[in-house]
Amino acid sequence: MHISSAFDGGNIDVVHAEDPQDIQLRIRPDVGGEHAQWFYFRVTQAKDQPCIFRILNAGEASYPKAWVGTYAVASIDGNSWVRVPTRYEDGQLILTHTPGTDVAFYAYFAPYSMERHHALVSEAAHRGARVDTLGLTLDGQPLDRLRLGDGPLQLWILARQHPGETMAEWWMEGFIGRLTQPDSVAKELLARATLHIVPNMNPDGSRRGHLRTNAAGANLNREWHSPTAERAPEVRAVLAAMDASGVDFCLDVHGDEELPYVFLSGCEGIPSFTPHLRALTDAFTQAVLRTVSDFQTEYGYGVDAPGCANMTMCTNAVAERYDCLATTLEQPFKDNANNPDPKFGWSPKRSQTTGADFVDAIAEITPRLRAP
Repeated sequence: MHISSAFDGGNIDVVHAEDPQDIQLRIRPDVGGEHAQWFYFRVTQAKDQPCIFRILNAGEASYPKAWVGTYAVASIDGNSWVRVPTRYEDGQLILTHTPGTDVAFYAYFAPYSMERHHALVSEAAHRGARVDTLGLTLDGQPLDRLRLGDGPLQLWILARQHPGETMAEWWMEGFIGRLTQPDSVAKELLARATLHIVPNMNPDGSRRGHLRTNAAGANLNREWHSPTAERAPEVRAVLAAMDASGVDFCLDVHGDEELPYVFLSGCEGIPSFTPHLRALTDAFTQAVLRTVSDFQTEYGYGVDAPGCANMTMCTNAVAERYDCLATTLEQPFKDNANNPDPKFGWSPKRSQTTGADFVDAIAEITPRLRAP
């Protein structure tokens, strides 16, 4: 048996792998050591052997409570991922599975590689998206922006500030796919607005197998107040492009480790949360409820008190800076508890479907975005 994570997005350290019934592993922390939770590794030469994988340092992860109710995913081809028996006990995450072939992959959630990212961008360009590079990351990777539409409203949609939240870029596949297909709603939206889409805000963390940080160890969603070129060039580049275009709407797409629901988190706590922004926030929430089948409003984060928002976060910083509607979308790592799928859980397909459905919600709210 051989276990490796030396590939795009991989993360695991092997402690002991001689006994298939007692495979001991450790998650490698992000640069900076503050965060760890993402894992993704390959197993070879274990066909038909019942395996028990023990992630010894799961209790030291960024969100240890999230392991309760988590089911890891497995794949034999890196494309189709199914849930496997997983339990959390005594600070260890324990996966049990019998690989059916000589090559099997295991991960926290279905991975989204940089290779797939480049294919997504190329396909969008082939279908008419205008693609440019907003800047380079610390590892020298391009930060891609796609622009679709030519209307006067400026809509920004960002994903994967936290690289381990791969469901965010699966969401982007569905969203971009809908916008670049013949579709009456999409056509209407693109006539009203110019969409600026950044499918992956954190290419370095994605390739390195991080949960939340970039190559400098920065959590990009805590860098929006005053990003520097040395610590958060990704945020700095996006803010410069936002300043150049203006912003009428911003959606920041994420995943949540603990809550098994799809929900929004708004900008209610910013200093300049006006009645107009209150009305837009409520209207957009209702539009998403009407158009996105897995969305709900009963469960989510608490609402910040007036003036108490964390202004280093994207949604709050953008809403305040541009006096616009801004919100964060969260999807689960686990499953949608209101509509569970025992085999796949929350999955790439459901993320893609949710992304496609968001086109309807954004199209519905767009006519209301200009302040009176």
